[in-house]
Parts: sequence; C-alpha cells; structure tokens
Amino acid sequence: MIPNLQSLHIKQMTITLAGEALLAMHCDIAPGEVLTVMGPSGSGKSTLLAYLAGFLSPAFQAQGELYLGDKRLDTLPAEQRGIGLLFQDPMLFPHLSVAGNCRFGLPHRANDKRQQVAQALNQVGLAGFENRDPATLSGGQQARVALMRLLLSQPRAVLLDEPFSKLDTALRQEMRTLVFGQLREAGLPTLLVTHDEADANAAGGPIIALG
Repeated sequence: MIPNLQSLHIKQMTITLAGEALLAMHCDIAPGEVLTVMGPSGSGKSTLLAYLAGFLSPAFQAQGELYLGDKRLDTLPAEQRGIGLLFQDPMLFPHLSVAGNCRFGLPHRANDKRQQVAQALNQVGLAGFENRDPATLSGGQQARVALMRLLLSQPRAVLLDEPFSKLDTALRQEMRTLVFGQLREAGLPTLLVTHDEADANAAGGPIIALG
C-alpha cells in the first residue's frame, strides 16, 4: 500500500477546439475507486486522457483545475504529475528483458530492485520470467508485465486507455479482475476510458457517458 493516498479531483474542466466545446467534467475519484468514462470514437475520450496526463495538444483550449489531494497538477508538466498510464498495447521495450522492463518503472533511488521485480512478477503469476524476451510472451503475459511496470513506478493516480481491447476474449475478464484488483489494493484513484460495457461493469465504480 502506497502511503498518503489521495483523491483525484477534476474541477470544472472544459475543453474546446476552435471555440467549439468538446467535453466538460467535474468529479472526484477516491483512492481505490475506478471511474469509467464511456463514449464512441470521437467523443473526446483520448482528449480527456491527454489533458489529465499533461500532453494535451496546443490546438485545444482547456479550462478548469486538476488536483491530487491539495496539490494542483494541471499547471505541472507531465513528468511531475505522478500519473501512470496503461494503454491498449503493453508497449514493452523490445531491447530489454522482462526484468529490465520492470526495473525501468522503479525510481532511480529504489533499493533492492532485483527483489522488488521478483516479488512483482510473482504477484501476477510470472515468477522466474525475469530473463525472458518480451517477444516470447503471450499477449496476456505482456499485459501483466506492463501492469507491474506501472505499479512499480509508484504512481499516485492511474489512467487506463482501453487496456483490454486487444486481448483475446478469453483473457479479457481475467485481466480485468487482475488490473482492477491490483489498483484497488494499491488504493489508487483510477480513470478508465472505454467503449466496452463489460469493462465498466468489471470496474465497479461510477460511469460518465460522453457523446
């Protein structure tokens, strides 16, 4: 459990493009809660994630405020926000081993990185996979490594960009259970964007519909 867990607050946020309103949101996400934002393609889901993560294109205009606890985030660059992202693709580094990918997420000053990586892999059923090439892993195994790399980076909040959409149907529910369970256990406020109602049901939190 990460100490000093805090809620994520999206306050009176509006995003416009060329003067046209795209989306508006005002909500709080408690530690361990998963807020699901649903909508079809073009409804603004990716734009919302870009705003929260800190890489919104200058073509868009954003108003409002983003806080983690009492700390304002929207005025900070992406690397200082403490927000982790999990994407549709695992995006593992092909030149690094499984352990290398996991170590990449660890803070530079972390002690006993080897043990932390071993414990993380064991936690998701990948004990002994440290020296494996990511290319030799199944899609589900790659997704597990990506999840643990994210958690090892010790984020204070998490954004999920349809992380189950490219998994085989048989793996989706297994990965939903794993991902949401790990995030709840870590007590992280999480925002999930998806168009899949099964994702929203598995997340078990409030739902906001766009478009």
